[in-house]
Amino acid sequence: MRNDDAPLIRLEDYRPSNWLIDTVDLDISLHPQKTRVRALLALRANPAGEPGSPLVLDGDELALKALSIDGRPLDASAYEATPQALTIPNPPPHDFTLTIETELDPSANTKLMGLYRSSRVYCTQCEADGFRRITYFLDRPDVMSVYTVRLEAEKAEAPVLLSNGNLVAAGEIPGSGRHFAVWHDPHPKPAYLFALVGGALDHVRQDYVTADGHKVELAVYVEPGKAGRAGWALDSLVRCMRWDEQVFGRNYDLDVFNVVAVSDFNMGAMENKGLNIFNDKYVLADPQTATDGDYASIEAIIAHEYFHNWTGNRITCRDWFQLCLKEGLTVFRDQEFSSDERSRPVKRIADVRTLRSTQFSEDAGPLAHPVRPRAYKEINNFYTPTVYEKGAEVIRMLKVLIGDDAFRQGMDLYFERCDGTAATIEAFLACFAEASGQDLSDFARWYEQAGTPTIVASGRYDAAAKRYTLDLAQSTPPTPGQPEKQPVVLPIRFGLVGAKGDLPLKTASNAYAGDGLIVLDGACLSLGFEDVPEAPIPSLLRGFSAPARLELDLGDADLLRLFSSDSDSFNRWQALQSVATRALVTAGKPGADQKPLAATATALGEALDAFLKADGLTDPAFAAQVLRLPAPADIAREIGKDVDPEAIFAAHRSLSSAIGKALLGNMPGLSAALATSGPYRPDAASAGRRALRNELLGLAALCAPAKGADLCEEQFGAADNLTDRLAALAAMTLIPSERREVLIARFAEAYANEPLVLDKWLMAQALIPEPATLDRVKKLMQHPVFSLGNPNRVRALIGGFAANLTQFNRPDGEGYGFVSDIVIALDRTNPQVASRLLGSFKSWRMLEPRRQRFAREALSTVARMPNLSRDVADIAERALA
Repeated sequence: MRNDDAPLIRLEDYRPSNWLIDTVDLDISLHPQKTRVRALLALRANPAGEPGSPLVLDGDELALKALSIDGRPLDASAYEATPQALTIPNPPPHDFTLTIETELDPSANTKLMGLYRSSRVYCTQCEADGFRRITYFLDRPDVMSVYTVRLEAEKAEAPVLLSNGNLVAAGEIPGSGRHFAVWHDPHPKPAYLFALVGGALDHVRQDYVTADGHKVELAVYVEPGKAGRAGWALDSLVRCMRWDEQVFGRNYDLDVFNVVAVSDFNMGAMENKGLNIFNDKYVLADPQTATDGDYASIEAIIAHEYFHNWTGNRITCRDWFQLCLKEGLTVFRDQEFSSDERSRPVKRIADVRTLRSTQFSEDAGPLAHPVRPRAYKEINNFYTPTVYEKGAEVIRMLKVLIGDDAFRQGMDLYFERCDGTAATIEAFLACFAEASGQDLSDFARWYEQAGTPTIVASGRYDAAAKRYTLDLAQSTPPTPGQPEKQPVVLPIRFGLVGAKGDLPLKTASNAYAGDGLIVLDGACLSLGFEDVPEAPIPSLLRGFSAPARLELDLGDADLLRLFSSDSDSFNRWQALQSVATRALVTAGKPGADQKPLAATATALGEALDAFLKADGLTDPAFAAQVLRLPAPADIAREIGKDVDPEAIFAAHRSLSSAIGKALLGNMPGLSAALATSGPYRPDAASAGRRALRNELLGLAALCAPAKGADLCEEQFGAADNLTDRLAALAAMTLIPSERREVLIARFAEAYANEPLVLDKWLMAQALIPEPATLDRVKKLMQHPVFSLGNPNRVRALIGGFAANLTQFNRPDGEGYGFVSDIVIALDRTNPQVASRLLGSFKSWRMLEPRRQRFAREALSTVARMPNLSRDVADIAERALA
């Protein structure tokens, strides 16, 4: 179906299903090419639906083999079956059972949606609408059913058979070489949460006792021989289960919880009830094959999928427009877990970096949409940073606005009131309005309005009256379909910083909520603070209390003073980022005067040198974040129009190199002090020390290439862990030389049998900011490890190239042409991966005219292709609109 023919699904058109399915009994006989699926559905008319309606079940590339009602075969004239739908015009007027038999070819399912076979393992992915690729069904999240699943397979091929819920029976099938397992999930769930796994798998297991005394068997299943890499995932699962009991009062509710890692998976992981299926990159870890970042990601994603048990499974979303209700809320929960397990300030900085680089750029481009979109053609294209990361920020703002106690009361009320239902944003917010006694109707605008607000702040001090006046204004730029914007509710944490720290806050303004919180809910606001003994520096958006841009009339000297004396760690980091951003935005425009950049480099170098000497060893993880300048892509977004990526890159390289030179003399001593002894440990403190050492290594590579190359080779040879080896490789990619190519080859040889590690090797090369990189990437596509059929390989190499600011945006347009050709090729086999790759064009309109023209031509080439999937056609259409 062309996107032109795909229906536009609108939130306002939502109607309850005319039919409900109370129970689903599945009997699935697994076979590589001929899997038989027998579905017994107990149907009844929905009292909230339209009486006398036909029964229309969803399908996707299905072949019907048999159909019966209440055990009696249905005459062919009584129904119509196509690959996309099964229609019974005159279903019985009473409750009835419908038995449907279909046959599937899991080995040929390259879309990796529905039931497919990955590395000889059967697995499923049903979110958002993959269950309809297994059997005809009411494939919508508000139809919730109790499932019983019987799986059967050749025992030699699939000795492990898993599904949702608890195992209730298992055994051999005499004389056949086959066996079976029966799983029952007592909790009603929508079809998208169904899962099965069958294959030869190793596992690690552990018993867990919940806070209410319930014993649960936990297990992590992996490919044979990899059980030794599953321990961290299992440990993370135990810790996040205990945390959820303590922080949100949520206990687990089944006898088993299984995690399975597969090598071919479109997403990061999936929260199917009691059986989470993961991309293996987010499960497997040991010091030789996983970095500190991998350990942290595994911890966070294991937690995310487990937390869905309550925020997504026990309470699901009524329709896909409410997707942020489960995803944004659960991202917030996993961020809080990671903050408690690691460093809260460092985690907050890392999350804001991600938000700005992915979601702010989405808000600024043609693919902008509200946290709760009002319409879609392809729901898979709305699993976006706006739904996830901005959705989490909206939850965080709600907590700031109503306070910790009211937030916990609201969550408790939500769990109590909505358990077992398919809920809406309105039902969610009503719980917090009731718990806090506040009217949240204006706050709800965050769910309906796209775009990143800008807060403009200015202040003035009256020394005679000892009065400080703070003026605030907000605006949100137009986005597709929303030219006019209303003010949003912005909770702004702040302080006034004097020579010796924070000053007391005394004001009569109603906008001041106390405890350092201003609520800006109109277009502008002016607050006066009395008895201010000295001229203060305002510290605004502490902890990044709202997902907004801040324009503040502070000079570099005041910002550097905030960096040295602000009590808020986030704003200390932000102050330095603001100084660097301002200089890079000015210097990153074609033909700009570079002298101010040199002055900024001197000031930043001096501030960083003093900071590292005083605090570098106190919190190395924070110091590593402080050393990292805003990314070139962030500077491009700040410039916003007529962007020349090469000018930005040159300014960024110049500033980084100058800062490196300022710190070079102290690097050896600091690096030596940060060195760790003993075996590798993935804990936050050890990871922080490595992070700071590796930031210094990268700066050394830029400012002193010959010395940097020596250090890279030395670190690579001496390292006992992948984190330090990969950091050495990444730093060496900044140094064009034969030595670089030798180290690249050494890395590939050392990890020849480790595809997940070679993904990092592929990406490191795809990100090299040199004109020869495109040819390098094309050559790497012929490497034995690369396959267009594996989403991880595609994301590493092609996705890495698409994230390369200068080379994807080559002035000759070849980068756009290359990526668009890959999108077209992938669309035939895996539309989801193809559409996400096409999302790399989301910022094309901010480029200078020549690059804009090339990008538009590439997008238009994709859009003109016949028989495009809905996934890709939708992205192309919206990007060009």
